[in-house]
Formats: sequence, C-alpha cells, structure tokens
Amino acid sequence: VQLQASGGGSVQTGGSLRLSCVASGNIFRINDMGWYRQAPGNQREMVAKITRDSTATLYGDFVKGRFSISRDNAKNMIYLQMSNLKPEDTAVYYCNADVQRSRLTLPFGIWGQGTLVTVSS
Repeated sequence: VQLQASGGGSVQTGGSLRLSCVASGNIFRINDMGWYRQAPGNQREMVAKITRDSTATLYGDFVKGRFSISRDNAKNMIYLQMSNLKPEDTAVYYCNADVQRSRLTLPFGIWGQGTLVTVSS
C-alpha cells in the first residue's frame, strides 16, 4: 500500500494550489485521511484531517479558512484546496491515511512521499 501526493509547486503570495493524493495497493478500507506539512527546521504539523464519511474535518489553527480538505472514496483520493497562500505556508506537504488491508486486519498509518509547496512574496 502506498500514497502518492502531487500538485505542489511555486506560487506567489495570495495564490492557490490544489494538492492531490491517491492510495494504491491492497486496500480494503481507508479510514481517516489527512495532510501534514514540514518546513525546514520545523516539526511536522497537521494541516487538515477528514473522516471516512467526510462528516468531520479538522484544521490547523494557521489555516483560518484558507484551505479545504475533501476526499473521494471511490478513487481512494484526498485533496487539499489551498487559497490565499502565504510565504509561511512554504513546506513539504505530506498525505497520511489510516488503511486496512482486509476486514480481519487492524488499520495502520501510511505516509506519502511529500510534495513541495513554495510561496514567494
């Protein structure tokens, strides 16, 4: 099972980006999914999380209404729409998923490889 993130790039302050992440492999069920980020010299921090049925989301305090997380269970995908980007949003963004391989196995967490977002002033 693996996660593949994409959509990062370079934008100017105030710009927008949409990150995508697809899960592939032997998957029975994906529970919570989320996006995290890590800037140089900083610890990894939670950006946004979403439950399997999309009824609940959680955002980092710094998001302040600028980002929106969503998912498509039929495609095993998660998205992060980012708007009004700021230089302090510059970081490597990682997707995370809680995955079950079968009905009889316990879920486990996996990470994508990360996609770089650079916001210039």
